Amino acid sequence: MAAVPTAHTPAKRRSLSRTALISAPLLALLLGGCDTVSGWFGKTPDPPLPGERVAVLTRERKVEVDQRLAGTPVALPPATVNAAWAQAGGTPEHGGGNLALSATPGEAWRGDIGAGASSSRSLLSTPVIADGRIFAMDADSHVAALDERTGRQIWRVDTKPERERGGASGGGVAYADGRVFAATGFGEVVALDPANGSIVWRKRVPGPVRGAPTVEGGRVLVLTLDNQLTALSASDGEVQWSHQGILETAGLLGAVSPAASPTLVVAPYSSGELYGLRPENGRLAWQESLAAIRRSGALSSLADIRGLPVIDRGVVYAIGHSGRMVAIDERIGIRLWETEIGGTQTPWLAGDHLFVVTNDSEVVALTRQAGHVRWVTPLARFTDPEDKKGPITWSGPVLAGGKLYVTGSNGQMLALSPGDGQVLTRYSLPAPTYLPPVVANNTLYVLGENGTLVAYR
Repeated sequence: MAAVPTAHTPAKRRSLSRTALISAPLLALLLGGCDTVSGWFGKTPDPPLPGERVAVLTRERKVEVDQRLAGTPVALPPATVNAAWAQAGGTPEHGGGNLALSATPGEAWRGDIGAGASSSRSLLSTPVIADGRIFAMDADSHVAALDERTGRQIWRVDTKPERERGGASGGGVAYADGRVFAATGFGEVVALDPANGSIVWRKRVPGPVRGAPTVEGGRVLVLTLDNQLTALSASDGEVQWSHQGILETAGLLGAVSPAASPTLVVAPYSSGELYGLRPENGRLAWQESLAAIRRSGALSSLADIRGLPVIDRGVVYAIGHSGRMVAIDERIGIRLWETEIGGTQTPWLAGDHLFVVTNDSEVVALTRQAGHVRWVTPLARFTDPEDKKGPITWSGPVLAGGKLYVTGSNGQMLALSPGDGQVLTRYSLPAPTYLPPVVANNTLYVLGENGTLVAYR
């Protein structure tokens, strides 16, 4: 059998500083503040350490509005109906836009995708919508298909390996080329028939998959926990090429997927490295790092890129946890601008503005051309702000019906004005969520930690 092309050999660490800086208890606290802490590998966590919990999500940098932009309008593109949200981020490029939605959406139905999050397993990926159906992976690695109009479950299939009895967090689903592609925390990619859930092919990859696959140009692209990107043939699962990033032992719990266009694949790794690769063979086009240059605290040493990169109009936009957000020329990799903003959520691009949720629970609007800050809206950081207990994780945003929607681990969804960041509406969700909303066919969907999917129209 011919050898699979390996496009890159991992660089060795110059020191152990990035690993050694974060001890296991501190990492658990970091993960607890940044996202849900269920066991990635399906193991039941040890009992919590005794003592008072103090939040480590301290503010490291203040995001300030560029006063030159005061009073300038935020122009939005016309709202468009997107018939599908087929992959993480909506499309392979994660391109955003202003999606069609009612000005005052109300709850239309509730559906059940299967097992919700538990002490040992997590819900890490959003559902996808295509061809009148919703496909989602639950916390037990089951994939379910629901009717888009009513939320009724049509089929449900277990994607775990045949002799596997435990659970594993990670992975997610994508729809393309008439197939549902499910990547799992068991280190497999499975192609399913969307009509009935039957398995078309199954392929092992080098390790547990972090997030949902990205499918572009007949290739299924998956990122593993140890920073490997593998490209599989969508037709039969054969490995076409692979790319190895820098190994990193510390990272944030959560799903991330590569971005892809017909001419570039963008791989975001937990090391803070961002690679631009040729889609036909995985060869390196350019390389960038979002690791912090100035380390002002323990969090800045955690360089993970967990927000999805965005490709739009020849530019790649990406944000890292350690406090750097960049715009890069898609073709040659030159950095066009950089700003000191950190986050774990996907930037949303619409017209000439980017909208992003920061590590400090702020929603920020920036100009697309230069990264200048137009406005900043702080959101609640704790359910008990006086004692700073109960940290809140905000996910999103998504722009739909001319409003920005963010969802919270406190069981709330907020609608904000993209013009000035004012909170316009508050919704009570049936369950907390750590996932952003998704939108298709004039409907907004929110998946709760309990496995309940709510549709708003």
